[in-house]
Amino acid sequence: MQVKQIPTGIIINDNEVIAIELTNNKGTYVQIFNYGAIINKFIVKNIKNERQDIVLGFDTFEQYLNADYLANYPYLNTVIGRYANRIKGGEFSIADQDYELERNSGNCTLHGGAEGFDRKLWDIVETDNEVNASVTLQYESVDGEEGFPGDLLVELTFELTDNDELILSYEAETDEDTPINLTHHIYFNLSPNGASVNQHHLQVFAPAYLEQDEDFAVTGKVLPVANTEFDFRTAKEIGKDCNPMEGYDKSFVLNKAYGDLTLASKTSEVESGLMLSVYTTEPVAHIYTGKYLDVKNAKGGKNYEAFDGFCIETQHHPNAVNIPEFPNTVLQPEDLYTQTTIFKVSLIE
Repeated sequence: MQVKQIPTGIIINDNEVIAIELTNNKGTYVQIFNYGAIINKFIVKNIKNERQDIVLGFDTFEQYLNADYLANYPYLNTVIGRYANRIKGGEFSIADQDYELERNSGNCTLHGGAEGFDRKLWDIVETDNEVNASVTLQYESVDGEEGFPGDLLVELTFELTDNDELILSYEAETDEDTPINLTHHIYFNLSPNGASVNQHHLQVFAPAYLEQDEDFAVTGKVLPVANTEFDFRTAKEIGKDCNPMEGYDKSFVLNKAYGDLTLASKTSEVESGLMLSVYTTEPVAHIYTGKYLDVKNAKGGKNYEAFDGFCIETQHHPNAVNIPEFPNTVLQPEDLYTQTTIFKVSLIE
């Protein structure tokens, strides 16, 4: 096991952006930037024993700050907070106190606002390589940031095991009641040549999905996947049933006991022979197949276009802060927010 910290030479708010490299005993390698907790590389061996990078990204950190990229910003491989997905109307109430957020996606607040956790420099508080290769990042979101109440202290630990599991463990505490719904927006592509993810096979262990309105905000209705294009209970090609111009951007309610760490999805690609299994304590997996991807000069000079990557965003129900029937997403000072998500890579059995 090995952990390295590599300075990038890029200074943001008087602190340097650092690349943290995690390597296990099999040679599997993950590169993370402390800016936005970006997972920039995830290199594994495929069925041909070739080293293959299974995540989208850039060759250098500087490219994440490029104006053209930010103009059509896809949250490429970043952490998301304080609140994943859309908050309808950019507003909510807690204990009869009304709060208004900046609306950065139509009539909604998306992924925490104009400058969420994805655009913050996180502190590196700990690294370890005794059992697994790991790094813990920390960010303190101050009261009023993007309109959210309370000081919120968040820690995110990335841990790489010899079983090719990348474990993301989140903890957070607050001094005031505040909504929180964290996730990671990592884009995968398991094809050795970066072909469309529509040919990947996906299985999602979810009997239901969440209805969305015209703003893509969750309405509160939970609908069965049976006899719809959203039925992935049996593995199928991602592009088999969907509108080929739209793909998927939908929240699936997982078949699980609340809070248990269980298997949420499996995705496979025949040519590489790779399987990505996602385990999570969260009740929802939001599946996004990259309809709006438009990234120029990415890794190796490649341009990313629609359906060149897919995301499995584990989280609580979107917009739950405005829907009392959904699982609670308001963290109180006496409680500790925790979440675990595991991205496990293996060969297809």
